[in-house]
Amino acid sequence: MGDVAVGARSGHDGEEHRGGPAESAVPAADSAVTSGSDSGAAEDDGMTGEHTTAENQGPGGTARTPKKPRSFWKELPILIGIALVLALLIKTFLVQAFSIPSDSMQNTLQQGDRVLVDKLTPWFGSEPERGEVVVFHDPGNWLRGEPTPDPNALQTFLSWIGLMPSVEEKDLIKRVIGVGGDTVECNGTGPLKVNGKALNEPYVFPGNTPCSNDDQGGQFKVKVPQGYIWVMGDHRQNSRDSRYNRGEKYRGMVPVKEVVGRAIVKAWPIDRWGTLPVPDTFDQDGLNP
Repeated sequence: MGDVAVGARSGHDGEEHRGGPAESAVPAADSAVTSGSDSGAAEDDGMTGEHTTAENQGPGGTARTPKKPRSFWKELPILIGIALVLALLIKTFLVQAFSIPSDSMQNTLQQGDRVLVDKLTPWFGSEPERGEVVVFHDPGNWLRGEPTPDPNALQTFLSWIGLMPSVEEKDLIKRVIGVGGDTVECNGTGPLKVNGKALNEPYVFPGNTPCSNDDQGGQFKVKVPQGYIWVMGDHRQNSRDSRYNRGEKYRGMVPVKEVVGRAIVKAWPIDRWGTLPVPDTFDQDGLNP
């Protein structure tokens, strides 16, 4: 076989042929010398029974062709496809960026801020808690009459790869004030009360009162059903929240199933980067019913 050294030798070493003087041993008929090796190397290989292959040759003595590296332009579509799949998985299961469209959450959030929303914990059964800032789908025409935002090029691209919601999605962002079983009430200009406990609300927009003294919904007392939340904006006199949607489908409540997730970080602009923790006022004793 072309490039394999076979180790068998016929006859006995040192055997003399009859009728003549002693001669040197004749190489065995079935031994083959590997290309590029001397006969001693072939014999050594034969004695040990090892098989040697000629360098840079394939089976049968054919030249082995080195593999060419894959072209960058051929790999680019694969890389883009992997990136899109990862972006979709992140957007669906982990975190998603949202742009703040209005001033209803000032000064906690400003119009144009980008926040990152945790979408993972709801998959494990976690429900919104008091004090959290949450993003939720419009539960029943809350955004009726609102103009459709005109996205810039960056938002259009991020929406296309799934890292930001499409402009067609109707989402809102508010602070959770009451959860299932809570009684939330407001009289006069405040304070706002949950289960009879007054809330100290340092996050309320400067100059605003905790409650709005009007006959459009600013004065209320409600019991939050299980599976729902009551939400309000931090800019109390500039927020169309649960108070002003009690004539809609869920009487101002937001179904927990419509909650996208909790806003955890202000990611953009850089000079406003920061976390969005739950205020201490929601940790006071006796708040749970």
